[in-house]
Amino acid sequence: MSNCQTDCSAQSKLVTALLDSRRYPHPAKTVRLIETHISWVLLAGRYAYKIKKALDLGFLNFTTLEARRFYCAEEIRLNRRLAPKIYLDVISIGGSLEEPELGAQPAIEYAVRMRRFAFANQMDRLLARGKILPRHWDSLAATLARFHSGLPAAEADSAFGTAAAIRASALQNFEQLQPLLKQPADLDAVAALRHATEVAYTACEKRFEERRAQGCVRECHGDLHLGNIVLIGNEPIPFDGIEFNPTLCWIDVMDETAFAVMDLLHRKHPDFAYRFLNAYLEATGDYSGVSVLRFYVAYRATVRAKVNAIRAFQAGMSKRGAADALATCRSYLVLGEAYLARHHPALIITHGLPGSGKTTFAQAALERLQAIRIRSDVERKRLFGLAPLADSSRIGNNMYSADATQRTYARLHELARELLMAGFPVIVDAAFLKQEERRQFRELAHELAVPFAIASMQANKATLSARIKLRHKGAYDASEADIAVLEKLQAAQEPLLPHEFACAVEFVNEEDNLAAIANMGGWGKLDKMLVPISSEPNGTNLSMLQ
Repeated sequence: MSNCQTDCSAQSKLVTALLDSRRYPHPAKTVRLIETHISWVLLAGRYAYKIKKALDLGFLNFTTLEARRFYCAEEIRLNRRLAPKIYLDVISIGGSLEEPELGAQPAIEYAVRMRRFAFANQMDRLLARGKILPRHWDSLAATLARFHSGLPAAEADSAFGTAAAIRASALQNFEQLQPLLKQPADLDAVAALRHATEVAYTACEKRFEERRAQGCVRECHGDLHLGNIVLIGNEPIPFDGIEFNPTLCWIDVMDETAFAVMDLLHRKHPDFAYRFLNAYLEATGDYSGVSVLRFYVAYRATVRAKVNAIRAFQAGMSKRGAADALATCRSYLVLGEAYLARHHPALIITHGLPGSGKTTFAQAALERLQAIRIRSDVERKRLFGLAPLADSSRIGNNMYSADATQRTYARLHELARELLMAGFPVIVDAAFLKQEERRQFRELAHELAVPFAIASMQANKATLSARIKLRHKGAYDASEADIAVLEKLQAAQEPLLPHEFACAVEFVNEEDNLAAIANMGGWGKLDKMLVPISSEPNGTNLSMLQ
């Protein structure tokens, strides 16, 4: 018997003893045990105690008591950044295996002590019950954007986040996954995903190094799937970040974001996945990260495939549990390969006066089409160093001058090109009231040989005025157009030309809500306009992502 097996056997005796509620220095009517592939969690009264298994799995090594103490402390340090009310302290366990004493010395084991929360409030469980609202994804995106922006970048001389380190982590997943699977079809799926991953890596290799030089590699959460996010006080709180291997948490911020995107895609919620992604991109401005998103989504799918394969073949797993874990492993392999193959670039520009519902349409469209949206109101402010909801009055009229407008559309054009070349549908949310503005984007689509459409939003003057007044009263949107601006633009707008009507879809938007937009009849026409000019390579079936 190996030392790891001996230590885990001893730990099992300790965990069994800790199932006795009398071992705790606080009220605990019962003690519940939850076991994962790397830890035991004892739920006792108001607290949870997490003991790390004495394992060496390659990507972690908890085989010594000192290592477990260190990583318990790291778990507290790292997770208190996002969940300070959950993560309390590291507690020693003294006494003997048969009669353990919490808080006693000398320590025979260590545990992370946490404040309990209802498992029913984990976002994976709430999502399964239909209890997650769109605003929860907006809130999570805002939290993650603030978290990432406050983190220092990796040191220039560190190995974290280098292209070589990214490749090593990706290949390690396959090296650890392949020996666990026995069926020829499973091995073929692993081989196919590995090949697709290596091709994607080669395409992204230079971009990985560029993003590292730009400071995008930071000490992140590292394990941001929905089972590690809990709703507390109606706010999503990430917990259980990675502490056991710095290589897995010192990562590109887009790698972190991609994990939640991947998890939502796997759970058949592409609408929420792209709502969350777009909210994050809008808050951070990190649109260049989309160029590596596809690689990271596949990488994260492989990680989850590996975790489920480990669970499937762990000792003590029931036959039904093992079968379920193996089926889940296979579904992640399918998702990873399909997402790497997914390239459906298309360009949609909005058209309409302030208050006509352009942003409401764009929100519905990005969720429906799995697209990336860029907003003129947000990017204009970003050019002047302002946050999306910031008041621009201190800048004066410069932000809305002809020069600023030209710079804004030039930036939108630049971003649209980059995103289209990354293979994603793009929605440019701007007024596009000038024929020249529309022409430049139509020519971009022609140059890149991607479908092009104009979503022309129409509403009567009373509706436009009412919406603008309501928006200003609530101060909840990046747009700062007032009634005077509306009247000025109404007089200056240039109508669509006959040749533009051929690629335009009109949406009459008199109801100010997303559901109304989503049910409009123009979607069928828009869908036909967005049929790819060239067919998907290899005829990849992406129906499982819809």
